[in-house]
Amino acid sequence: MIVCSCNVLTDHDVRSAVTSTDDLRRSPKQVYGCLGCSAECGRCARTIKTIIKEALGACARQCCDGCPHSAAHSKVNTSQAEIIA
Repeated sequence: MIVCSCNVLTDHDVRSAVTSTDDLRRSPKQVYGCLGCSAECGRCARTIKTIIKEALGACARQCCDGCPHSAAHSKVNTSQAEIIA
């Protein structure tokens, strides 16, 4: 399904960007950057946030011990943590 018609991004593109790396992509801006584009009209941002939450599950809120993202989460500096929230 096309999620962003401005950049022709599919839900599969977004899920791949979120789950394919140890970097924590938790905002639409980070997903756009990973996919080499930027938001145009912004109508897709809410849908991208939903896909991120679904793809990361409990990790979308906060990583915990034993989570595969916990090592990467500890590397996130304060300024990135503010962007994520």
